[in-house]
Amino acid sequence: MASKVYFTDLHTKHGHNLLTKFENLFKKAGIDELSFENKFTAIKIHFGETGNLAYIRPNYTKVLSDYIRSKKGRPFLTDCNTLYPGSRKNALEHLDTAYQNGFNPFVTGCNVIIADGLKGTDEALIKIDLKHVKEAKIGHAIADADIIISLNHFKGHVSTGMGGAIKNIGMGSGSRAGKMEMHSAGKPQVNRDKCRGCFTCIKSCAHDAISEVNGKAYINHDYCTGCGRCIGSCLFDAIRPSHDETNEILSEKMAEYTYAVLKDKQHFHISFVTDISPYCDCHSFNDVPIVDDIGIFASFDPVALDKACADAVNEGIVIKGSLLDKNKKMKDNLTTVNPSTDWIHALQYASDIGLGSMQYDLIKLDK
Repeated sequence: MASKVYFTDLHTKHGHNLLTKFENLFKKAGIDELSFENKFTAIKIHFGETGNLAYIRPNYTKVLSDYIRSKKGRPFLTDCNTLYPGSRKNALEHLDTAYQNGFNPFVTGCNVIIADGLKGTDEALIKIDLKHVKEAKIGHAIADADIIISLNHFKGHVSTGMGGAIKNIGMGSGSRAGKMEMHSAGKPQVNRDKCRGCFTCIKSCAHDAISEVNGKAYINHDYCTGCGRCIGSCLFDAIRPSHDETNEILSEKMAEYTYAVLKDKQHFHISFVTDISPYCDCHSFNDVPIVDDIGIFASFDPVALDKACADAVNEGIVIKGSLLDKNKKMKDNLTTVNPSTDWIHALQYASDIGLGSMQYDLIKLDK
């Protein structure tokens, strides 16, 4: 059965700007079907890495949070810490980055909560018993929320081919251990050149897997469970995951984590197909967009939403001089930008596990 996906373009006129079009979109798409009263509502968003300017403008979150408050809901903006070194690897730096990019209560009308805590270790285990993941490790504040609304920036991705609702929800809601489970089939490694011998990691390990060898930390993989707590505790970015999972399995695990986040919850999803950069917003830069800005999409079905956004990008007008313009043309735009990926694989698998439908009816609101 086809799911409904609503769309509005970016054309405006006097008295009807992008913020009012955005509100009209989520109302027409049926957001009022959610029961907001006294419900903690997690608005799952990417706050942007320092130096990357392709993230969603915080003005839109103000419109959404104000609307939820008008329905007596309790909204908050949220994301989890990153697995890699950067400006969002712990809650303090993550909040600094969010505030720097405009995501603060004065602009957004609601608070920002880093869902997996100070070091990315505050997690809830959600049992799903799927092919790869038996218990998903989800940031506690997201797991505790009554309603999930994903606010997604759609773009390319070097591993999964595209980043949309499933990427934002699944990968973005995993704790550091959860992200490690998705990215890696192995155990973390110590970079001896970066290790300062502080041994904070030894104290963080609950399995006695880390010891001192010649003044540096050493991880015994016979004892290591791959929980990732040592990565969160290291002050010098000396411990890294293996990143040895295939792109296909990574995509499947990401879909399974999305399934865990949305399990037994009310949920709704909005995607901005603008500033469509070839790579993820996790990079500290954003390259020239690959196609022209398209618009904003909304749906209760994250699979149908991602498929509609991908189709729009693949049919988009190529921007001259972009990576898409420079690369050798392949079967579609998203594959041309990241040739080693298969963007549709995650959607097919997500559909197979009951997360949504790849069939959709596109309802255009602009006449």
